[in-house]
Amino acid sequence: MSASGSHEASQYWRAFFVELERLGFSEGTNLVVERYSGEGRTDHYGELAKLVVRSRPDLVFVISGRMIDHLRSATETIPIVGITGDPMAIGLTPSLARPLGNVTGIVADAGVEIWGKRLALTKELVPSAARIGFLAPRAIMEGSQGRATLQIGVVLIEGTLDSPINPLEYARVFAVLTQECADALVVSDAVENLTHQQSILELVARSKLPALYPYRDFVERGGLGAYAVDIRDFFIRAAGQIAQILKGAKVDEIPFYQATTFRLIINLITAKALGLTVPPSLLARADEVIE
Repeated sequence: MSASGSHEASQYWRAFFVELERLGFSEGTNLVVERYSGEGRTDHYGELAKLVVRSRPDLVFVISGRMIDHLRSATETIPIVGITGDPMAIGLTPSLARPLGNVTGIVADAGVEIWGKRLALTKELVPSAARIGFLAPRAIMEGSQGRATLQIGVVLIEGTLDSPINPLEYARVFAVLTQECADALVVSDAVENLTHQQSILELVARSKLPALYPYRDFVERGGLGAYAVDIRDFFIRAAGQIAQILKGAKVDEIPFYQATTFRLIINLITAKALGLTVPPSLLARADEVIE
């Protein structure tokens, strides 16, 4: 099996391998795992996909819809299990229930409208915000997520990350957000942002930008708020799909699993530090409040 994605998200990988072992597959016993990383070089994803395919794995597990697309172009036969955004919106399959070809996996959002929801929540958190930044790699900014962010009545400032996506690139983009006078920030669920949590949190703190995140981890580490999915659960579910395929199931027999539960989490400690008063109506709707 080949695995591609962020190795810094260690808690998720631990949960992934624990579940695989529970299902009968233990690395070093009856499972060989070759690990690959895009290292933030999004313009080299196509080359990486070809490298992975040339190693002839029995299955590829990948975290990134963009990387899935490159892998699918490189092979029509090797099963691919991925954690991705809406696979129908990016053309991976016409149906979640009946995957097309050799790709299935976990859908990390409820469609592009989720980004309109996150922008609306950001506006509620910071009512005075008229200029909101959106932090995402170029491919996402130019795709369906980026277009969805334009549907609310604010000025969108594009925090577009270009390859190689690394701490220096994040620093460059935050300088642009500052120059463009961003009042708040929405962080996309791109795997690069998951990998570079620490850089993002440090730059957000330095710029004193109120920010809404796609994952709970950010809020636990001092972020203002999140409208979040449970990404640990995604890794566990992906392990289950992989085990089915390794035991002989066909990819088109395994439906995509789509997230249906999103939790609103607000960190009042951070809000106080930013001088924000969170509206009582928003606090009442929050699933979790950190005080």
